[in-house]
Amino acid sequence: MKFSSPHPHGPQRPIFGAWGVFFQTALGAALGASAQASDHPPAADNALREVVVTDRADPGPGTGADPATRGARWPAPATVDVLDGRDLRDGQTQVQLSESVGRVPGLLVRSRQNQAQELQLSVRGAGARASFGVRGVRLLVDGLPASGPDGQGQVANFPLGSADRLEVVRGPFAALYGASSAAVISLTSEEGGLPASGRTGAVAGPDGLWRLSTQATGHQGDLRYALDLSRFATDGLRPQSAAERGTAHLKLTRPYADGRVVFVANRLADEAQDPLGLSRAEFDADPRQTTASARLFNTRKATEQTQLGVAWQHRLNGGHHWSLAAYAGDRGVLQHQAIPAASQAAPTSPGGVIDLARRFAGWSARWRWDHTPAEGPQSGHLSLEAGLTSEQQTDDRRGFNNFSGTSGQPTALGVTGALRRDDRTQAHSLDPHALAEWSQGDWVLAAGVRFSRLQVRTTDRFVAPGNPDDGGATRYRGTTPVLGLRWRLAEAVQAFASAGLGLETPTLNELAYQASGASGLNTALRPSRSENLEAGLRGRHGHAGWTATAFRTDTRDDIVVLTNAGGRASFGNAGRTRRQGLELSGDLQWRHLQLSAAITQLDARYRDGFDTCTAAPCLAPNLFIPAGNRLPGVPERWAHLQLAWQPLGPAAIWTLEARHIGTVTVNDRQSDAAAGHTLLHMAARFEQRHGPWRLRQFARVDNIAQRRHAGSVIVNEASGRYFEPGPGRQVSVGLELVRRFD
Repeated sequence: MKFSSPHPHGPQRPIFGAWGVFFQTALGAALGASAQASDHPPAADNALREVVVTDRADPGPGTGADPATRGARWPAPATVDVLDGRDLRDGQTQVQLSESVGRVPGLLVRSRQNQAQELQLSVRGAGARASFGVRGVRLLVDGLPASGPDGQGQVANFPLGSADRLEVVRGPFAALYGASSAAVISLTSEEGGLPASGRTGAVAGPDGLWRLSTQATGHQGDLRYALDLSRFATDGLRPQSAAERGTAHLKLTRPYADGRVVFVANRLADEAQDPLGLSRAEFDADPRQTTASARLFNTRKATEQTQLGVAWQHRLNGGHHWSLAAYAGDRGVLQHQAIPAASQAAPTSPGGVIDLARRFAGWSARWRWDHTPAEGPQSGHLSLEAGLTSEQQTDDRRGFNNFSGTSGQPTALGVTGALRRDDRTQAHSLDPHALAEWSQGDWVLAAGVRFSRLQVRTTDRFVAPGNPDDGGATRYRGTTPVLGLRWRLAEAVQAFASAGLGLETPTLNELAYQASGASGLNTALRPSRSENLEAGLRGRHGHAGWTATAFRTDTRDDIVVLTNAGGRASFGNAGRTRRQGLELSGDLQWRHLQLSAAITQLDARYRDGFDTCTAAPCLAPNLFIPAGNRLPGVPERWAHLQLAWQPLGPAAIWTLEARHIGTVTVNDRQSDAAAGHTLLHMAARFEQRHGPWRLRQFARVDNIAQRRHAGSVIVNEASGRYFEPGPGRQVSVGLELVRRFD
């Protein structure tokens, strides 16, 4: 694959070319901290986190906690699930997050088998409409936002190979992390120290897939370090779906007596072809084929991203805690789309090539006070928190024809042609928040509020005959209060409930195109506002633990896809929608057997009818969607069941896994749907120990029954290519060598 960018910010640098600067900056930030070292850093090890609702929670799996605590933070009034880092990587290819998070109810991560597009990630139905990127879910890596102030992010830079844990916050309390936060997914990477260790792993899989990775943790004097480097490539499931990706993640920590300083840097570079979706006829005939237009236009995408962040935490007398954090980064994207040359003839067309240069930065300040009366913990505990967060994002977006010559007589397709668009869009948010928690005896009461404000302004730098100035500005604001209660019904059973308001602002990509297909700020798009409720029970009994949660989200002005063609989508607002359902999860360990299960039942429907389009561009709505239709892209149910057998402890682990996904409608009018399916997977892991050395191997077979299925769908795809096929039976193997330096 060859990629060339006409923009100076385009992805042209070598994958690890910036790491010399990273190390210089990292060492300067860490070594320059004027502090005394300590072997015992503060308990809050997610240094850059803005809001904490689970600080005093039990340790998660992998830390010696009882298996019954697996999956849920026991004391939290919010719904929080925690996966240990070993759960994310052991016996997995570690290429995508979708491999390992099925045990979290309410969370659905589906692989498109298309590295040019992000995973289809949704939580309780929120975010399912996204045809690219992750939206509606706040993403964090070591506290660094992997989501912009507009709410869109990506998980491709998640360092799965060095993950310490993954936390998933769902329900009303997620709104405390900012607008467009129906949920929060936060990955915390390993931290260096004693003992030092190193890991090197390799994976081989189907369709030419391979991955090499190296992780190292340790310390140099008072400086603790953790480094993760990974390289991945595949020929792809279908023609025109090859991809390469390189990632790097560095974390430096300098603890001292009353706090610590943390520096984080990560880098992503990938190149991927885009096979596009398949029509119903194509999918039924041969799901491993690629539509002709993908090859004709050589559809592809190249991305580079670099991000740096630093945080300072400090404890004062009297239970006061301060934390300050700042980060900055840039992202370059060059994407060639399959938009016919004739469709780009209009003077207002932005062309068929997107060249995006993004710069982003932000800072946060947080104060927390913990107070226990002199009479002791039995008299209660009060925790107060207040903070201020600011985020900025600047997108320089240029559009070009995806052909040379004229639209009537193109001489070559899939190349970068004449300039058709040049604008700058700036977004800025400034959000204060406050959180209070009181616990006494069997009761915990938490209340919080966040005020969100997002300002967006576009400057049009391409004005030509027939293409007027499309610049403009808009702003969104809202207040999202939350209230939660947890009470202990018995020694081993708790009840919890929470309620709050939510705000979902349009992303810059959703604002980038008007319904007519022309470039320019879609100022007619309104934010959606929601009312969120949840209530549940959770218990733990010996070696068993379980949770049951009922939830409902009522939304007005829900943002919906009007048209989606050639990788470019336009959006509008529906009326009211409702997402309601039930989440069940449980874990049981009996001798050498461990069983885990997660089931989600979800009913997501439009409560008001609205007008939409059946083709792009949407010059005038031509279709009415009646109330009662299901929201597209959202299955009615999904479930995960895993049985693990450890006859020899960690030396040998055999697993059998079943994943079920119900029927998924592909468009608002419900003219077609991806059938529900159940896939069976099997894996075996082995480990040998020789002094400080450990050798691990795994082999796995996915989709044992060779079930034909759609891995995901493209919502409201205007040309009817809704289906992104999933793979048939696949075999992969892996090897990892670990060395500890005690």
